[in-house]
Amino acid sequence: MTKIDTRALLAEAKALDPQVIELRRAVHAHPELGLDLPVTQALVLAHLETLGIPAVPGDSLSSVVATIEGGQPGPTTLLRADMDALALVEETDLPFASKIPGVMHACGHDAHVAMLLGAAQLLMAHRSELRGSVILAFQPGEEGAGGARRMIEEGLVDPKPDRCYAQHVFSNLPSGIIATRGGPMMASADEFLIVLTGRGGHASAPHDTLDPIPVAAELVMALQVALTRRVNVFDPAVLTVGQIEAGTTFNIIPELATVRGTFRALSEETRAAVEELVSRVAHGIADAHGVEVAVSFPMEGYPVTLNDAAGAERALGLARTLVGKDSVHEMETPVMGAEDFSYMLQASPGAMIFLGVAPSGIERPAPNHSNKMLVDEAALHRGVALHALLALAD
Repeated sequence: MTKIDTRALLAEAKALDPQVIELRRAVHAHPELGLDLPVTQALVLAHLETLGIPAVPGDSLSSVVATIEGGQPGPTTLLRADMDALALVEETDLPFASKIPGVMHACGHDAHVAMLLGAAQLLMAHRSELRGSVILAFQPGEEGAGGARRMIEEGLVDPKPDRCYAQHVFSNLPSGIIATRGGPMMASADEFLIVLTGRGGHASAPHDTLDPIPVAAELVMALQVALTRRVNVFDPAVLTVGQIEAGTTFNIIPELATVRGTFRALSEETRAAVEELVSRVAHGIADAHGVEVAVSFPMEGYPVTLNDAAGAERALGLARTLVGKDSVHEMETPVMGAEDFSYMLQASPGAMIFLGVAPSGIERPAPNHSNKMLVDEAALHRGVALHALLALAD
């Protein structure tokens, strides 16, 4: 059994702060969207080369997969960092703010890249102690593009790793706090689009039309009511209508109205039930009003992020040895955001882990996906050390 001095490991990670912070700021200043991240990919490849770690770029996307072979036989551990940014105009006034108009690292993926590269350096320093191997997966396209599944299709989990872990920073979680839980960690996420087709006409003669606007209004309310009546409160779901579009001016009844939104669930059974519910309610209300309806689910959403119970308990235990029990929280409830690391967890047991990076002295820090999001870089060494420990520990 490998005995690890976690206090020394954390100190080694802290000593890497200058490099890790520099990497994070370089990625932050040059954000990229989706599956094609050539600048970020080049940075990752170059840094791995300086560490002497062989790396392979993706074929159909800007991923990077690198492998560290340990000095002793043992399990294969996959560590993942997502790399893509969001379509936002940054308003942080940071000296290293985005140089790309309309694109910003507002979900902390810049920190994820830097932490995993820092962990790679730590693991190389401890290579003789490493039992087994470590796969470093740098993933594009987490923000809706399904990059994890694309990497799996290109052979990321063939053969399957014995365990897999990812960390996600949160800017409204106290700095340095490490949190996870067994079971559902994050929700599934799906999109729905409902198109109602009536018969347009003059606003003064609604009896000569089939007005889709009140149908859309009734539908929005009915979906919320149906959800509370049909979904088990102990296996919850959230449905939100984010867009309603109809009409071109005030005195014309339009022919079309569209209702668009998202639903989240914490089990695949409830996810399927809500999809069926949306379709059934939409058709029922449309039929009652005599309008036509088309229901679609344009985006094949991410499945539930389901942490393996043993994998999550392992992460919690190791984190406590690293930073102390007061800085480690076993979460009572999941969050309703979604993550495509869920696909990797379907292939191998492990856990998604949260790392708090809320800046000190700010009463209400801007959350992830805000164009004012800030990261307390003083917390990053904890993520670096935890990545390394998850691979080094038996």
